[in-house]
Amino acid sequence: MRQVVLITGGTSGIGMSLAEAYLKQGAAVAVCGRSQAALDRFSDAHPDALAIQADVTIDAARIAMLDAVANRFGRLDVLINNAGTFVERNFATGVNTTQDLEQEVALNLTAPIQLTSEALKRWPTMAAIVFVTSGFALVSPTRAPTYGAVKAGLHAFAEGLRRQLAPKGTHVLELLPPAVDTPMNATLPGKKMAPAKVAEITLKALANRQPMAMPGATRLLPMLLRIAPNAAQRMVAKM
Repeated sequence: MRQVVLITGGTSGIGMSLAEAYLKQGAAVAVCGRSQAALDRFSDAHPDALAIQADVTIDAARIAMLDAVANRFGRLDVLINNAGTFVERNFATGVNTTQDLEQEVALNLTAPIQLTSEALKRWPTMAAIVFVTSGFALVSPTRAPTYGAVKAGLHAFAEGLRRQLAPKGTHVLELLPPAVDTPMNATLPGKKMAPAKVAEITLKALANRQPMAMPGATRLLPMLLRIAPNAAQRMVAKM
């Protein structure tokens, strides 16, 4: 029986690469996004997948999305909470530092928690739940401290949820990608990892039931934070 996978923010970047990787494995895939144009392009390229227009910060939209998955596939095996946004905020300037803060927190933290809860109510023994956080969940970036805060919150939620769901056999994986070659990072200088490589590492981590997938440079962060925390802080300060 093929797996049924739902990926939020699945029409570009890491989300789309994960969708394509699962489709290659023969899985039944549903993605959601806010842009109908992006969803149409995804559907044209992947006609066997289900593309759903949904803003995951809206309660009714999440429920309708899960209804669409249930109507099409009958169940859900893997939920991948990937949708997110990166907002730079400089509190030293005191100018517009909290503009649209509620939306940032809702998309990056509250929505994945709510969607996870709603999915578990319907399918309490899902095979896996994935949270896409960031290396910034461990060391907050200077240029975007609220992004670090919400990703740290999601990191903590994934950790506690993993222990809660372990007796049911539901695997909780946290993906902490480095800088990835996505539209969100288009203006970011330096070397960036290909989204397809991140997807490959994620699926391998799921198969091996690892608690965390740390592609590229992020795999060094936990050790660096233990043995040279000041160096880790200096490295992130440049990001």
